[in-house]
Amino acid sequence: MELDLTPEAFSTLLARLYERDNRLEFRQPGETYPRSETVDAYVLSGHAEALLSEEFEGDVWGTLEDIDETAASEEEAWAKIRAFYLDRGNVLLRPGPGEEWIFTEALARRLELLG
Repeated sequence: MELDLTPEAFSTLLARLYERDNRLEFRQPGETYPRSETVDAYVLSGHAEALLSEEFEGDVWGTLEDIDETAASEEEAWAKIRAFYLDRGNVLLRPGPGEEWIFTEALARRLELLG
């Protein structure tokens, strides 16, 4: 499954989340949360199976090696990574131009990305 979010919708999603004990949860109205639990794109990237980002240095080559594939270019590598994960039921999220993040279906569901 592939999903597109506007940069604004992605920012709204991040603002609704907090991370505690390496688990993402939704903030509850009226509750306060320590700054250490703030979720930004960097924190969220730690929950992705793989990502291609202009902002973050994704380990495309390491991920490619993990799935026992080879490629001649970064574009080919990412295409193989994307196909590998999507064939296994993961979710591709495009939170803006030049960004592709892959999450497990379970995480995408918990983040209410699947409707």
